[in-house]
Amino acid sequence: MNTSESLLAELARSEKPIGVGIIGLGAHGSWAERSHLPALRAVPGYELRALSSSSKESAERSGQKHGVSSTFGTAAELAACDEVDLVVVAVKVPHHRELVQTALRAGKSVLCEWPLGNGLAEAEDMAQRARSRAVPTVVGLQARSHPALAYARDLVADGYVGEVLSTTVVGFGGAWGATVGPGDHYVLDAANGATLLTIPFSHTLDALASVLGEPEELRIQLASRRTSAVDTESGEAVPMTAADQVVASGRLPSGAVATFHYRGGMARGTNFRWEINGTEGDLVLTAPIGHPQLSPLTLEGGRGTSTALAPMTVPHAYVRVPRLDPRADAPAYAVAHAYQQFLDDLREGTSGVPDFAHGAARHRSIESVMTTAAPDVWASAPREEEMDCRP
Repeated sequence: MNTSESLLAELARSEKPIGVGIIGLGAHGSWAERSHLPALRAVPGYELRALSSSSKESAERSGQKHGVSSTFGTAAELAACDEVDLVVVAVKVPHHRELVQTALRAGKSVLCEWPLGNGLAEAEDMAQRARSRAVPTVVGLQARSHPALAYARDLVADGYVGEVLSTTVVGFGGAWGATVGPGDHYVLDAANGATLLTIPFSHTLDALASVLGEPEELRIQLASRRTSAVDTESGEAVPMTAADQVVASGRLPSGAVATFHYRGGMARGTNFRWEINGTEGDLVLTAPIGHPQLSPLTLEGGRGTSTALAPMTVPHAYVRVPRLDPRADAPAYAVAHAYQQFLDDLREGTSGVPDFAHGAARHRSIESVMTTAAPDVWASAPREEEMDCRP
């Protein structure tokens, strides 16, 4: 175990908190403000000690709002801060690699939002650099840490549905539809790596793999039915080069069939529905938006002679962060449970939270779709040992 690993593990096992510095914590509704900030404050064992933003002035404003005294105008200054043990990179995808490299050069452990990189090459580079530095890393594939997903995983393993026959996911991305907010234009540009494929679909693919196993012979087809969206403020058309339809199918390790359909925009009905159908019963997870990593999840089930689904309450044992409400605090809920799992991993030597190696493998599982000019390709899923993270 190297010095950084020893330090974090020692802190996790002691009464001393792990010092966190967030790159990208703004004062006006940033993702870090809605998710990482409440998550860190809800999980004993962490202490937010520093932040950096796009400038010294904006960092100071954010620090005043959030009660953080150490504020920096650059990521390098934050990474060099002795009070910071874990650097959180919560900015737009095109900046991930540069900022992760900065933190790794300072010898710091890093949590980077998903997608890990803007494409596979960047993700593999970051994973290799983290490996060479031998520091603990986390990639923000937090859906698998959600208590409802953890409970569903155990229900399947315990035989609630019997032998899994098939599973189907239908989700809407929210973005990539008819309209776009003035601050969200960048997700419409495929070159930025923040697309319907790489964000909601990939988060859901990772969640499904954690419950049912990694799909094999994964076939993914992209389609662009819309080529622009209307800005909700200006009324101007904004070009959209990212696909607004993602259709996928594959085979689970058990032989069961898996199918996905992700669509841009929002539905008038259910925006996320995941069915797991087996010989003895069924499980269904639904959500108001097609992002299980940031949305409240409802779990229903039925088995045996039952002819209808019934609500299923997640047992208290799965709720590791009781300070947060799964609905009112939905953006932070799964993130907080991922932070808790990281603490458990450090204390127990386990690997329940996805690291950079896992993130690179997840990129690899969809990369042929992202790089080929053909809209329809077959992508072999990575071998199980490549996904360096237990379910």
